[in-house]
Amino acid sequence: MELAKVNIEELEALLRQAGELFQDREAAGCVKIKGEADYVTEVDYRVQQFIRRRLEADYPQVQFLSEEKTNQEIDKSGLVWILDPVDGTTNLIHDCHASCISLALMERSEVVLGFVYNPYSEELFMAQKGRGCRLNGKSTAVSRAARMEDSLIAIGTSPYYKETADKNFDIFKRLFMDCQDIRRSGSAAMDLAYVACGRLDGYFERNLKIWDVAAGMLLVREAGGSVLAFNGAQAGNDMVSDIAAGNSVIAGLLTEEYL
Repeated sequence: MELAKVNIEELEALLRQAGELFQDREAAGCVKIKGEADYVTEVDYRVQQFIRRRLEADYPQVQFLSEEKTNQEIDKSGLVWILDPVDGTTNLIHDCHASCISLALMERSEVVLGFVYNPYSEELFMAQKGRGCRLNGKSTAVSRAARMEDSLIAIGTSPYYKETADKNFDIFKRLFMDCQDIRRSGSAAMDLAYVACGRLDGYFERNLKIWDVAAGMLLVREAGGSVLAFNGAQAGNDMVSDIAAGNSVIAGLLTEEYL
């Protein structure tokens, strides 16, 4: 299937429709515990079911990988939809209005299309490989910050891996002393989208799953930014990743001096 055969407008409409499910506070209160600080709600399941049903009907040849399903059968060398139905589930449970839907299309292990939709602000970020990043139809770019002291940096605490807390918070403290300020949203996809439109100058976190970041990484790169592994290499589309994102200067400073 060629990317040209994907109907972008229909996918954007699908995500906006799915986002209406976030408003169901009763469903958001139906919580199951998957692991330490790791939760799933009825909203997660309903959003996944709503999107999956449409994608499988419209694109039956494309595989489907999602946070709330088993994915052992996925062949990443083929075509794969990658969905996080609610990125920021803990925020949803607490009605913090900092959750989003992340959807990406991977072709031969490379992400070629990505969407991040915030149903609370009705902001829809979209990027196609080689065609730039857009927010509600308008082009975006990463910030031009060139010094850490001028930069607003988002952090992720890796809440499912609290054994990394000492290492993480040592980095946070050093970074806080050097940068303008730090932020913690609780949604990796949203943080990457905010890097892609210049609201944040950088972002980093450990132990991120592919559904957390597949779309957001493409947004950043298509907005002119960099997404690096902690060792400074270009981040790949691994099932679990440690990443730093920003413009090339800030992403480089994060990996070289802090990570």
